[in-house]
Amino acid sequence: MNVLTDAIGFFGQALVEAVLVGALAGLVGVLVVLRKRTFFATALTHATFPGGIIAVLLGWNVLIGNAIFAVVLTLVMLALTTWFRQRAAVASGVVLTGGFALGTVLTGLNPSLPIRVQTFLTGSILAVDLPDVQFAGILLVISIFAIVLLRRQLLFSTFDPAGYEAAGFRGWRIDAVVLVLITATVVALMPAVGAILAIALLAAPALAAAQLTVSMRGMLFVAPILGAASGVVGLLISARWPVPAGPAIVLSATGILLVSWGLRRALGLMRRGGPNAASARSARTRADSPRASTSR
Repeated sequence: MNVLTDAIGFFGQALVEAVLVGALAGLVGVLVVLRKRTFFATALTHATFPGGIIAVLLGWNVLIGNAIFAVVLTLVMLALTTWFRQRAAVASGVVLTGGFALGTVLTGLNPSLPIRVQTFLTGSILAVDLPDVQFAGILLVISIFAIVLLRRQLLFSTFDPAGYEAAGFRGWRIDAVVLVLITATVVALMPAVGAILAIALLAAPALAAAQLTVSMRGMLFVAPILGAASGVVGLLISARWPVPAGPAIVLSATGILLVSWGLRRALGLMRRGGPNAASARSARTRADSPRASTSR
């Protein structure tokens, strides 16, 4: 028994993990969404599946296996895009299907694995160890520090990559920082929500924050809060009803996204005077258009 588990119990440790990975996913997810790295993150989450299986077979911590495999897969994707001149989407697709296929083969060859395959796919946050919690916490601090330190470069390169390079900056350097943060975040999410569900926790809080804010800075502030809230709500739902924690967390994040979208739409209609006023304005615009005048 470790000190954290002794102090707050297994559920308390899982709650800490849910807050940390939710906030981390929300923060780094903003970079994933705004820099259009969603498919890269999807490939990475799915393809690290065999890394966990190999770690179990070797008697290692699953976190170590996922980390090593994630780094290898990132290098493979970079090699495909750089050396073989393939588009990033093609490289991500190859890695996604190849990695997941390898995991399926390893599962078939080792039917007596001490860990259920579903644990790799959908996570098991109630079974996280202290190293998992520590890794998520340390990575969250590092991510906050990196984003604060590089906020101007991230903003510039995200919305004007051509101008960023024209100003004399090296685009590959900031890309490398973003890829490292995404890769490490994927590894941190695996114990909590697994290979299949991690991408939803990365994308949903960031997209929800985009509905509620008007700037990248606002998204970086709001998304971690929404991600942490998703983790807590999902874990509480899992404790109250017989629902797996990983899917409950992801469904909570999806629900927050839908509520955010609905709230933005409702507020937009209120500012414009409601749906009837919007329809009336649209009709007046069509009536006053040059084409309408010509037809009359």
